[in-house]
Amino acid sequence: MFQRSRVLYGGHNLYGHAVGILMIEGHFPRPVGAIGNAATFDFPVMHHVVRGFTGSRMVRELGTMDPESHAFHDAIAPWIDGARLLVDQGCRAITTSCGFAILLQKPLAAAIDVPVLASSLLLAPMLTTGLGEHRRLGIITAEASSLTDAHLAAAGLDRGRVAIIGMEGAPEFAATAWHDRPALDLDAAESETIAIAQRLMAKAPDIGALLLECSLLPPYATAIQREIDIPIFDFTHLVRMLHDAAQRHEFPQ
Repeated sequence: MFQRSRVLYGGHNLYGHAVGILMIEGHFPRPVGAIGNAATFDFPVMHHVVRGFTGSRMVRELGTMDPESHAFHDAIAPWIDGARLLVDQGCRAITTSCGFAILLQKPLAAAIDVPVLASSLLLAPMLTTGLGEHRRLGIITAEASSLTDAHLAAAGLDRGRVAIIGMEGAPEFAATAWHDRPALDLDAAESETIAIAQRLMAKAPDIGALLLECSLLPPYATAIQREIDIPIFDFTHLVRMLHDAAQRHEFPQ
């Protein structure tokens, strides 16, 4: 019986990954569950750190810039270069490590020929549709004061369908995410994130599901859910969706 030869084709340096993740630069710990920890996923991903682009620069500076300006396009050039590098290394879908990168969605998608879902906020319109008109989506963001109408518009999101709270007033989060402290007290970070989720629920009892915008918050999702008992979505769902679409597996028959 004729047996076909098995042929592998190369062209890259590394193999086995389907999703590329553009990372903000920071030396703070990223526990399992955070998008910057490869052990978060049960499949390979490829990370690329965009040098010189901290969380503060993404959240607090980029959102103040005119997205049509030369300054904005100059600022995001390293992200475009990083996305192209990941595609050149065989990535078949691209995301980032920051929900505020929603402002990069259109430029990134225009620059490369694979799907880009740049932000966890892209989950929000789907989730609000699923909740119906009588329920809102709760969003915990890194900094509510920096999440502008421009960010929501870029995600196709109606502010009236969401209730938003930020991690302002959370010292453990601030010490690591903003000040890049290289040590994280997991118990303290978990406790303050739960407290913020409870505060949001008390303020907006019509919330039917919760979205953790910040990719540093998924490690605490299970603990949050034990306290507020509603569906909780986060950046890891976005990455898994991209991977499952880019690298399909047979269904057992």
